[in-house]
Amino acid sequence: MMLRYALKSVRARKAGFFGAFLALMCAAALITACGTLLETGMRGTIRPERYAATPVVVSADQNVHRTTVKHKKGKTKVKHKAKPVAERAWLPQGLEAALAHTPGAARVVPELTFMAQPLTQGGTGGRTAYGHAWDSAALTPYRLTAGSSPKAATDLVVDTWLAGRAHLRVGDRLTVQSTRDPRGYRVTGIAAPDADVRHQTSLFFSNAEAHRLAARPGKVTAFGVFPDPGTDTGQLRRAVARALEGAAPEGTHAQVGTGDSRGAVEFLDAATARTRLVSLGGAMGGTSLLVAVLVVVGTFALTVQQRHRELALLRAVAAGPGQIRGLLGREALIVGAVAGLTGALLGLPLGGLLHNRFVATGAVPATLQHTTGVFPVIAGVAATLAGAWAAARIASRRITRIRPAEALAESRTEPPRLPWGRVLAGLLLLAGGTVLVVLLTSLRTEPASTPVTFLAVVVLSTSVALLGPLLVKAAVLLLGGPLRLVGPGGRLATANLRGNAARMAAVVTPLTLLVGMTCTVLFVTPTLGDAARAQAREGVRANWVVVPSGPGVPAGVARELRARGDVATEVVRTTVRVGLDKYAAQGVTPAGLTRTWDPDVTAGSLGRLTDRTVAVSELAADRLHLKPGSTLGLTLGDGTPARLKVVAVYGRGLGFGDLTFGHELLARHVDNPLATSVLVATTGTRTEIEAALHDVPGVRVVSPRDADHLQAERQQANAEVNYLAMGLVLAFTAIAVVNTLALSVSERIREFALLRLAGATRRQVLRMLRTEALSVLLLATALGSGIALAVLTAFSVGMTGRAAPAVTPLLYVAVVAVAGLLALVATALPGRAALRVRPVTVATAKE
Repeated sequence: MMLRYALKSVRARKAGFFGAFLALMCAAALITACGTLLETGMRGTIRPERYAATPVVVSADQNVHRTTVKHKKGKTKVKHKAKPVAERAWLPQGLEAALAHTPGAARVVPELTFMAQPLTQGGTGGRTAYGHAWDSAALTPYRLTAGSSPKAATDLVVDTWLAGRAHLRVGDRLTVQSTRDPRGYRVTGIAAPDADVRHQTSLFFSNAEAHRLAARPGKVTAFGVFPDPGTDTGQLRRAVARALEGAAPEGTHAQVGTGDSRGAVEFLDAATARTRLVSLGGAMGGTSLLVAVLVVVGTFALTVQQRHRELALLRAVAAGPGQIRGLLGREALIVGAVAGLTGALLGLPLGGLLHNRFVATGAVPATLQHTTGVFPVIAGVAATLAGAWAAARIASRRITRIRPAEALAESRTEPPRLPWGRVLAGLLLLAGGTVLVVLLTSLRTEPASTPVTFLAVVVLSTSVALLGPLLVKAAVLLLGGPLRLVGPGGRLATANLRGNAARMAAVVTPLTLLVGMTCTVLFVTPTLGDAARAQAREGVRANWVVVPSGPGVPAGVARELRARGDVATEVVRTTVRVGLDKYAAQGVTPAGLTRTWDPDVTAGSLGRLTDRTVAVSELAADRLHLKPGSTLGLTLGDGTPARLKVVAVYGRGLGFGDLTFGHELLARHVDNPLATSVLVATTGTRTEIEAALHDVPGVRVVSPRDADHLQAERQQANAEVNYLAMGLVLAFTAIAVVNTLALSVSERIREFALLRLAGATRRQVLRMLRTEALSVLLLATALGSGIALAVLTAFSVGMTGRAAPAVTPLLYVAVVAVAGLLALVATALPGRAALRVRPVTVATAKE
């Protein structure tokens, strides 16, 4: 019975339910899109290319592991956690003999993979270039189409992709920037892969030269194991795993890959991107869900408010509170089901577009293929249905809890005061948001502070939604005088704001969320980045900085500068693990370090920095309870464990990283040992340094100020990922603003008609609407800006130690201008449409 009535009600009020439908549909699309990212991170395919012809691949474990055992109440709980390392982990070459004697193994091919960038005008067309030994060409396999295999140290075989792009032929010369200084090679052959290779280009060297460039004596990247005829791949995998158990040296963790798991060995960035996508998709999905619930509840509250008289009449003719709740709940589920399914289907291509944008910005490699299953659709529809039902229940609380006579009385005027339960909930959320803001001041790592930052904005915006009518009335007290000076339109607007505070509060909420969330998204990254750059500027003492235009600055640059008598500090960067926690790290040349670099040492001395010692930031020292003389155990970027003595503590960790090592130590354990920059202290001019480095390709000399500008550009490029991630949430909020404003105005058609009949002109009514919109915008801007300022200030205190959020005035004005434009357009268009109907027609029509 109630279901049939709910269907008829939805069918008869299509226009009235359109606002709720639009909000729910956008919410479903957003949640589904985030779900596709989450699913891609969890089970996205990484198709092997280089190892396409290799059934079994043995590689080093790319994770740091920690196992904890807890004994409680006679029970033992074992918990295992693993986190990935930043660089490629290597295997001992001695495992080859044990693998060769594995039952079912016909052939074992050792593999070397290292950076090898061809210095050509056209580059590699976006493909990553890797160097290998020619002996491992069989893993794909690559076959010669011209020339011969490399035998001498200066011989080189290139693949057909690079040969075609750079117009290379057998006998041509090619300069390659690898892990050592740039070197010229003679192209002795061109090879074509039998497999479909799309995301990389391969350069093959002689076996001896490949080992020299890999710079890992006695180690290999992986082993490819080929089976005997008739041997099953699964059987061979199990046999290889058994062989490794007894053969692997202590401390060596090997893993066996088959099928698509070989792709994760080949493309380490894609494997790492899985974790990033899971975090990103979860964070976006969670934030989207919270925003969606807040917006949808406001939309449904406005819809129920428009039908207050109808529902009051149903109460008056004996409809019980449960029946009213059932009716509204069923209507919400009907609208939610249609909107959820529509939005979920739209969310699938939206997720694909989002994944493509992440690939284009470099946040996710193209080798991690976008995966779409049924889970995101189910999650989107389920979340929409749950949100619609919860919104209907919340919106119907007032109409179902008061007596029928009171309901009829309130159908014409708003209740004189807010329910105590709503006020109490609003105050509790305000207190909760305040606690989150205070908590932010004590969070000193970005992974910990970022989710709390956006959660604080949503919680404080929700408190605004609950306390909105009180805030609107308070704003009227402040703005009433100035508004009356505007004329009749201002006086009408003041009366409407005072008498319809609940309706206006429904409009204030999404506008507050839009301004607060947008300002937080735009300014949280610059707040951290500007503080880091400020520390870096203060800490660089060098006269000049050598920066690369390619993969890095080769070691020959520093040697050349030192031969002139200059001080050259090579800087290489990576991340390391202390336990399972990740820390930014850099390696610097200890000789003459204080002439080029000042990290603000607060304890100890950098003069004792060697390959066996480490300097730590104050943050790391505080977290790890370290001081000069302490011993720090950690895992280097390639998974190598190390124990180093702390010799110094410094204050500028935000600008230079939490851990500082000797350059030679860190360079031996990263995939790209080339310097990210070389700091130069010299009495010479820029022209003299450029002349000294004239023969070195791919480097240039800049001032520290110009180097800072380059860092700002990289910071902006990294920030684009965050803007893209939260852009959809902001777009959804903007749609909600327009939707809520349009709903609020469209329900007032009878009010406008009565004003016209009482003598108000069409222009005066429109002026009243504009004044109301600007008043609401002013209140929402003040609230949203206050929320964003409080959150950003707390974030700045926690992350930088200073209450100095980086706010760009012009950008802030643009945010407010866009919000104002949305408010005015969403008010003016439905207002003009409502005023087109003759007042007499509206006034005499049935409600």
